[in-house]
Amino acid sequence: MRALFLLLLLANLGFYAWSRYGGPADAPDAAPLSRQIEPEKLKVIAPADLPPPVSAVKKATALALACMEWGSFTVAEAPRAEQALEPLGLGTRVTQRRGEEVAGWWVFIPPQGSRQAALRKATELKDLGIGDYYVIPDEGEHRWALSLGIFRSEEAAQARLAALRAQGVRSARVGARETVVPRIWLQVKSVDAPLQARLKEMARQVEGTELRDCP
Repeated sequence: MRALFLLLLLANLGFYAWSRYGGPADAPDAAPLSRQIEPEKLKVIAPADLPPPVSAVKKATALALACMEWGSFTVAEAPRAEQALEPLGLGTRVTQRRGEEVAGWWVFIPPQGSRQAALRKATELKDLGIGDYYVIPDEGEHRWALSLGIFRSEEAAQARLAALRAQGVRSARVGARETVVPRIWLQVKSVDAPLQARLKEMARQVEGTELRDCP
């Protein structure tokens, strides 16, 4: 019995040695690509063709949803500015932001001496097609003067004066007058690049206004 066990053991050891060191090597894979899933659809992509990273997509989306504001306008000027935006079809994307600004310059016609004289001057302005004015009734050195605009800079005031003179106004002048005035900014939401370009062009056409990011 013991001899039979030894014979079986030797036979197993001999087979192991043959299969491990003397047997034929594994046959090479003749067609490794044939087992891949649709290898004909494999494609090498150049770096320039790779999709943008998620951060870039988020940034582009943020730019497309930018909020811009155009201004600033007086209470009397704001309705005309809103009318200028109507052809763009912005609807509820346009809102008003009200605030106060310190203006250091104004365009005015000096005091006329009385209410009647100031009203006559106002009529002359209307005949010239000018509706942006305010007769000052308050006591003080400017009583019965006519204000034709209050501005943050002398350059803006001079531009307004030049426009008035082109319309035939000869008695207006520019002066320093620091005062706090209510102002209105028109805010436009979801502004993309083409709309931003159109808004910038509109701001360039209206003296004393600017287009900027919403605060």
